[in-house]
Amino acid sequence: MSVPVPTPFADLQRILRGPSGLGTASLYPTPRQEPRPPEDPATDGRPIPGLYHHPVAEPDPVRVEEVSRRIKAWALDEVSLYPDDWEEEFDGFSVGRYMVGCHPDAPTVDHVMIATRLMVAENAVDDCYCEDHGGSPVGLGERLLLAHTALDPLYTTQEYQPQWAQSLHADAPRRAYRSAMEYFVQEASPSQTDRYRHDMARLHLGYLAEAAWAQLDHVPEVWEYLAMRQFNNFRPCPTITDTVGGYELPADLHAQPALQKVIALAGNATTIVNDLYSYTKELDAPGTHLNLPVVIAEREGLSAKDAYLKSVEVHNELMHDFEAQAAALVAACPVPSVQRFLRGVAAWVDGNHHWHRTNTYRYSLPDFW
Repeated sequence: MSVPVPTPFADLQRILRGPSGLGTASLYPTPRQEPRPPEDPATDGRPIPGLYHHPVAEPDPVRVEEVSRRIKAWALDEVSLYPDDWEEEFDGFSVGRYMVGCHPDAPTVDHVMIATRLMVAENAVDDCYCEDHGGSPVGLGERLLLAHTALDPLYTTQEYQPQWAQSLHADAPRRAYRSAMEYFVQEASPSQTDRYRHDMARLHLGYLAEAAWAQLDHVPEVWEYLAMRQFNNFRPCPTITDTVGGYELPADLHAQPALQKVIALAGNATTIVNDLYSYTKELDAPGTHLNLPVVIAEREGLSAKDAYLKSVEVHNELMHDFEAQAAALVAACPVPSVQRFLRGVAAWVDGNHHWHRTNTYRYSLPDFW
């Protein structure tokens, strides 16, 4: 039975505010603050014209500084993540600012660090196995499978177990996955852990589809590209918002099709944001890098500008659908943990856009306006 969709905006405000009234104060682990006005776009990166988004406050600078300090120490001292000549790029990624902005309800810096380590580990796999730093589609399946065992451990015979355990230290991506996952399982419940492993398997499947197209020098149809992007996307990040928030959305509620749809739409919309803000960066990189504007231009015969503008429209439709579906779910399932989880996902969506918009070290907009 389908859930009727009410007027989304009033209910969406409930998602963003969260539940109120007698007995709900405990749902807010940190004091709630009114957001400060956004930074001046002229000095802090302008948003893509016409892109539907919600301005948010600048992340807490004290927390950002501490997370940034801790994640760099982890990367260097615990997992030997990168050589010296990658330091500027690591700093320019501004992962501390990214994760603090995406998880405003995290009760402590330790909770933010759960997400931050996982984000850095995921990017190490993407860069070193797939793209910027020696990545290649050739042999990617083997590399991803072996790295995935750092998240979903191998159970084998006594003779071969030590060889597998030693392999987890063989390269930076596996070292990062292993360590980040060890920290995660200390805070996550078994169902939250299994949920994350499932979403990482989805991510790796998306990597493999994109790699197959690269090996074949094939540009997929637009709908095929969007299907790939539903797997190769940010979904593992917002799906752990409850772990980072210090609570748990029960597994039976998380598995509900309506909630799965909301999470998928959030992942799809935020990933198209990445396609749009990284467009010029990817054009400057060697070879052909698939993103939504490139695929639309090729498959629908549009100019680069018109394909980019149509990609903005695709993003906006996904965002409106995400918000409408979330509002309908709030109305149909007024359970505090569901409401809080949806509020966390919405905060992740907004924080992800804010980071992309303001990270002028990595991103610049095309000259289409």
